Amino acid sequence: MKWVTREKAKVDRIACPWVISRFVDERPEFLFVPKEKVMEVAKSENAIPFDSPGAELFHFEENGKEYVSFDSIIRKYKLTDPALQELAKIVRGADATIPDAPRESAGLEAAALGFGRIAKDDYENMLLQFPFYDAMYAYVKERLEGKAKLEHAKN
Repeated sequence: MKWVTREKAKVDRIACPWVISRFVDERPEFLFVPKEKVMEVAKSENAIPFDSPGAELFHFEENGKEYVSFDSIIRKYKLTDPALQELAKIVRGADATIPDAPRESAGLEAAALGFGRIAKDDYENMLLQFPFYDAMYAYVKERLEGKAKLEHAKN
């Protein structure tokens, strides 16, 4: 399937292609276009728009809480993996202003912004960041299974 979103991806617009490629679509094709062209390209290319105003897969509020496009994808495609649900909290905290952001959210945001600065385009940004998301997912999965603990070195 084809998927389309806004160009110059940061946190959620890289997290979404990661979750799509790992849990929704085995052979996705991603298109990054100017913000004002997303819905037009979605129609002309028969692509699913995400993380763009007007798209079903966009930020939403529920019970007074803000959710991001990553959450919309999890909800739409009924992804119930507990580690993925936990990773969603981290992505949400990195991409939106929420009161209970996990501590990992700050690191994810910093890494995403840094990758965005060194990548030549959105496609390279995905290539660079997907292993990071794979690692975050593995970390969260192990933490939920009680195998991983965050340890802070005190000097």
